[in-house]
Amino acid sequence: METTKITQSGLIREFYMQNPNRDIPHAEAVDWLTSQWQARVGTVFRDPDRGIRKLHQEGFLIKVAKGVYRYDPELATTRTDLEDFTTKQKQYILKRDGYKCVICGKGREDGEELHIDHIKPKDKGGKAVIENGQVLCSTHNFRKKNLGQTETGKKMFIRLYEYGKNFGDNDVMVLAENVLKEYERLGVNGHIVWKR
Repeated sequence: METTKITQSGLIREFYMQNPNRDIPHAEAVDWLTSQWQARVGTVFRDPDRGIRKLHQEGFLIKVAKGVYRYDPELATTRTDLEDFTTKQKQYILKRDGYKCVICGKGREDGEELHIDHIKPKDKGGKAVIENGQVLCSTHNFRKKNLGQTETGKKMFIRLYEYGKNFGDNDVMVLAENVLKEYERLGVNGHIVWKR
C-alpha cells in the first residue's frame, strides 16, 4: 500500500491522464480504478461512477457517448467558475458543428456572425463543457436569449402531445402538434427535442 495520500478524484485523473485522447468505455475505467484503489489503499472504491461524472461536469473529461469518456489535454479544464468557454473549446465546438448555426445551417460564408452558445444557459447552471456548447448564428442566439420564457410553453405542449398520444385524444394531439410545428418553423427552442 502507498504511504503517500491519494484521493479518489486524484486516482481518476491519473487514469485518464495516462490515457489521453482515447475514448474509454466506462467499464474499463471502473475496473482499473477499483483494482488500483484496493492495491494502493487497501479499501473498496465504493462509487467510481460518481467521481467520473463529477470530473465530466467540471470539464476535465469529455463525454463521447453514453458510458464513454475521453481526456483531451487541450480541452480539459480545472477551472471552478466554468462559465465561459476557452478559446480551444470554442474552436473545437465550431469545427464539430461544421462552422454553421445548428438551427438554420448558415455560416460566415452566408454573412452570419457565429456565436458559441451554452445549450443550458449559464444563469441556469450551464457549464462551459464541450457537450453544453453549440454554434448559433447571431439571430438564433438573440432569439434564444430573448425567448427563453417560451421553453416552459414548449415543454407543456410536448407533455400535452404525449397525453393525447397515450390516451387516444386526437384533438389534443393535433392542437399540440400544430403548436410544436410552429416552434420548429420559427427555430425557437430547438434544443428542447420533441419526438413524434
